[in-house]
Amino acid sequence: MTVKRAVLAVLTFIVVLVVGGALISSANQPQVTSRLQLYQTDLLLQATAWDGSDLSEQEADRVKTALLGKDPIETVIEQYEEVRQSAVAGLERSQQQAAMLTALQPARASSDEATQAQSIANQQQALIHRIDLRLGILQAQQQQQQQAIQTWQRLAQENTTATTAQTAAALADLWREPPQVSPGTEALLQNLDGWFRDRALEKLYRVENRPQDLALLTQQEQETAEETLLRLVVIGVMPTLGGLLGAILLVVLIGQRFVQKQKSVLAIAGDRGWTVPWTAETVWQVLIFGFFFIGQIVLPLLLKQTGLSFGTADSRGPALYALVFYLLMASIGLAVLYGSIRPYFPLPEGWFRFRLVAKWPLWGLGGYLVALPLMIGVSLLNQQLWQGQGGSNPLLQTVLEEHDPLALGIFLFTAAIAAPVFEEILFRGFLLPSLTRYMPVWGAIGLSSLIFAAAHLSLSEVLPLTVLGAVLGFVYARSRNLLSSILLHSTWNSVTMIGLFLLGGA
Repeated sequence: MTVKRAVLAVLTFIVVLVVGGALISSANQPQVTSRLQLYQTDLLLQATAWDGSDLSEQEADRVKTALLGKDPIETVIEQYEEVRQSAVAGLERSQQQAAMLTALQPARASSDEATQAQSIANQQQALIHRIDLRLGILQAQQQQQQQAIQTWQRLAQENTTATTAQTAAALADLWREPPQVSPGTEALLQNLDGWFRDRALEKLYRVENRPQDLALLTQQEQETAEETLLRLVVIGVMPTLGGLLGAILLVVLIGQRFVQKQKSVLAIAGDRGWTVPWTAETVWQVLIFGFFFIGQIVLPLLLKQTGLSFGTADSRGPALYALVFYLLMASIGLAVLYGSIRPYFPLPEGWFRFRLVAKWPLWGLGGYLVALPLMIGVSLLNQQLWQGQGGSNPLLQTVLEEHDPLALGIFLFTAAIAAPVFEEILFRGFLLPSLTRYMPVWGAIGLSSLIFAAAHLSLSEVLPLTVLGAVLGFVYARSRNLLSSILLHSTWNSVTMIGLFLLGGA
């Protein structure tokens, strides 16, 4: 074994430990999916205040029923209870893991995995308390005052934060008979969000007989409801239409595959691989050294030494960290890639093609439409498999809660430009064709997609990202143009980011 191979073997061992450990630890981490579900649910509630003043009563009712359903509050209660059950299960797992780690490593527990497990447990507990506050208001709106008061009293008696306990107690006093209002109640209710804040303040203003404040609240709520309704159309209706169009396109393509066989769009001939001048050792070097070891292990440690952190309190800090990290990782990864394949220049025909005059927009946008129904189906399956656990990209939650336009713009540039260009050059431009030296094209698409998914370090994302990677790989294999897969990747990330902006109220 040469020195180079020995070094690569050691680095591979380190990468497997770190990446494998990150994937395993993500199993007990909550997904952002439940948070997304609650954000969309809150928008649904906010839109229920829309009175359709520009329409007739019948037309307004039809629009509200079509967009919000017949009984949106009952639907919201079911969704909140479902997320609560998932959060309770996640809390139990995190507490058990923290207790086990503390028992096994008492000397290191306060600063190692036990601390992380306890932090996740605290997040889950905070989510449960937040849900209970809101469930009480929902129950009160359904004329279940006693059940709502019991929910708030239980929350006020638990070992929770002072603000949460005080808010729960204030809500219980406000809805009891006769209602009681303590000094500072309005300030506490202002800490609630959206529809829940409006309902609590409405109750307060009615109890205290404040018609002017009530009229102003109603006017503001109506303006917000009209804007929210438009956001719901973009978030809910547009993807549904796109998914339906994609499903039709997919059925047509499958039908064409049976009729035209190897002449169809979905056909990938076995001899359509690339001429690969290098061996697996070069692929090994680029992936293990250039991408995983330097990009996923060394670079984060170096950035940490500079003080730049994703978890900084500055609202623009996470956005700048994500951009700087990705640009550095891409620069280093592409530099290692260039240095590894430079001895084989000039490359055989078909490598790293960027052809502007071609059908790449059709391949990219068509691939996006086909990916929509596939990803929707896989996401539904994934939810059943992981039950809200399995981890998620921390960037999603950060973007969801971000309201600074500059930070959001930086996040969008990172997700829509930097990530697609680098990842498509590496995974589709280099890895996929290189694997065709040892396996058929369809096998190379599958393996490169799995590696692409695993690189995101979240177990719950492996299945959906493998499917997305397979669509990206197929589009590149058929179009032989990296602009096709870059456009598909960029469109997917951009739509995801814009959806998060709308959900978060940016």
